[in-house]
Amino acid sequence: MEERMVSIILNVQTLIDERGWTQKQLAEKTGIRRAAVSEICNNMRTSINREHLEKIAEVLELKDIKELIELRVEQEE
Repeated sequence: MEERMVSIILNVQTLIDERGWTQKQLAEKTGIRRAAVSEICNNMRTSINREHLEKIAEVLELKDIKELIELRVEQEE
């Protein structure tokens, strides 16, 4: 049986780049600490607050959670 490596990736940095925003602007619009926004944007967080995801989705006016979160599955031989 092949081993799989599964990762959850947040596309927050890509989404704010598309809007011409900075991490600082996202922090101001959501009320999330700048350090936390930086960790989220750089996929450095091991746990993510659901409320933070909701605030980010709201200010980015997302219609589908798939715009925000990606599931990557890599097969190992």
